[in-house]
Amino acid sequence: MPERPSRFASSLFAFVASTLAPHRNPVTCVLAGLDRPLAVCTPSERIEGDIVIIRPDVEHRVEIHGRAKVLYFDGLEFPLTAALAARVPPELAALAVDALGSDAAAQAELRIRFSRGRARAPAVVARAIEAIVADPMLRMGQAELAHRLGVERTQAMRAFKLATGMTFRGLKRWTALCAATRRIAEGELVRTAAMDAGFADTAHLTRTFRATFGTTPTLATADRRSLHGALEPRTAPSRRPRGPRAPL
Repeated sequence: MPERPSRFASSLFAFVASTLAPHRNPVTCVLAGLDRPLAVCTPSERIEGDIVIIRPDVEHRVEIHGRAKVLYFDGLEFPLTAALAARVPPELAALAVDALGSDAAAQAELRIRFSRGRARAPAVVARAIEAIVADPMLRMGQAELAHRLGVERTQAMRAFKLATGMTFRGLKRWTALCAATRRIAEGELVRTAAMDAGFADTAHLTRTFRATFGTTPTLATADRRSLHGALEPRTAPSRRPRGPRAPL
């Protein structure tokens, strides 16, 4: 199949919390404490830092005690060897600060710097991903995905997982959750955002939200106005020229 770059999404959210309950982020994420260093914890490990990158699908809790920002990179393989999380490498810290400060170009560059083997996907798979990302309410089932890819269902599921790092159902759920979160952060009622994103009801969204983010939609967006804008200077190292775009 011919290939072209996949149109994966990057989602930036801001929130206020003391701790995040045990949860599993479905995709690689970069998390920053705006008021103080944070800690990513399991019963046997604790990673502290101003800005950390967290491996997907590992249950953990986070100690924040204040404001935070998190940037999720759909389709990005975890670029480090750490089993749970690691501080963002010093040579990428300034770039990460810009990315967390809503700089779209910095987000794209950080994705390139972190990228490993899953950088491209077959064109037909990329188009299916784009359709799902563009419309969380899209009722695309496994049979339709197989038809779009021109292969049988099992092969379609395998090709989708290889390209995205997520199951077909998992990516649809994650895309819907991100869409609902953005709407809530913009001021929409939780129940309205839940229905608009395809969740059965508010309870369904809240359960999914807590399992994914470690908090509730209401708590995560309660202080959204105070989080508007760039990353706070405390976590922002002096800007340095960005070096060549090379993966880690």
